[in-house]
Amino acid sequence: MGPYAVNKSVGDAVNGGGLLVVAQWEAKEGQADEVAEILNRFLPEAQREPGAKLFLIARAKENPAQFLFYELFRDEAAFKAHQESAHFKTYIAGQALPLLAKRERAQYALL
Repeated sequence: MGPYAVNKSVGDAVNGGGLLVVAQWEAKEGQADEVAEILNRFLPEAQREPGAKLFLIARAKENPAQFLFYELFRDEAAFKAHQESAHFKTYIAGQALPLLAKRERAQYALL
């Protein structure tokens, strides 16, 4: 995958708090490379969202069917806007989710 974070330091991103969303995906057998291709198209658009302070996606080294998302949004409204964006609906809801065997997500408030 290409660049992972919005164009700022982690310190700048976490300044002022925000809503942290951590997601774990596992692709169905034989679908991991397709999921990775979809995420490569999705990531730059997600990073440009005005409410996205930090947006990371990683692929597991030991099991390349597993993906980890680490997303820091300005607030709950920014996260909602992310889920309503055209790129989320196209790439995530429309293309990637049907290729997954497992999807887990949790939200955290920064301390």
